[in-house]
Amino acid sequence: MDIRLERVHIGVAGESMPGAMLMPARELPGVLFVHGWGGSQIQDLARAREAAGLGCVCVTFDLRGHGTRVISTTVSRAQNFADLLAAYDWMVGQPTVDADSIAVVGISYGGYLAALLSAERPVRWLALRSPALYKDADWDQPKLSLHADPDLPAWRRRRIAASDNRALRACEQYRGDVLLVEAEHDEVIPHAVIENYVGAFTHARSLTARVIADANHAFSSKTMQAGYTALLIKWLTEMIAGARASAAARKVESHKRDIARVDTRRHVS
Repeated sequence: MDIRLERVHIGVAGESMPGAMLMPARELPGVLFVHGWGGSQIQDLARAREAAGLGCVCVTFDLRGHGTRVISTTVSRAQNFADLLAAYDWMVGQPTVDADSIAVVGISYGGYLAALLSAERPVRWLALRSPALYKDADWDQPKLSLHADPDLPAWRRRRIAASDNRALRACEQYRGDVLLVEAEHDEVIPHAVIENYVGAFTHARSLTARVIADANHAFSSKTMQAGYTALLIKWLTEMIAGARASAAARKVESHKRDIARVDTRRHVS
């Protein structure tokens, strides 16, 4: 993220006053939303609208086998991950998007895919709501078949080291800012999964972990949805505003040094 600083001269009474004009860069932060399994981009449109109000370019999309396309029994994680990579690459290729200021927001299965994405593409801000976790095996097998594994529920309740899971390894390598949201009464993703994600983010620049009271996995009430949306938008606001303020501070300090050098040369001459 960058801030433009232009030196200006303001005319007054036949003289010229030197000044500076700071403004946002022409490119805007990008926010890519990744819905959960069985969901669609409709899940994210309201939050995308809120994030767009912050001055972001927001992209929602339907993973293969979702949305207007009936959920397929043949779609694999590999295919949906390819979908996410394609959506990311398309977004950062837009001329209005700042490729260095990308946020990815994932829900459940989408959160799992978003974690994996962070190891393959630059992601500055990563927001995960009730992220799922899967074994690394059978990557190319239909995703629905993974739930046929009788050990999956018990496996998700275990302490899993980052070195033993691809998604957790990606989290361990991640250096950006993280928002991790848990549903208090999640009947799908056990608390141990959230603990494993928290434990993996050892090198994140910041980690904000929150629990939405009384929420279930689907956030099925308007109150639950509103609580999550408010939390997400508040966090994005803090992240983006902070990044812009830091960029502006760097520009101002550089400008001040330039002015000081000019003053020094004047005094010497």
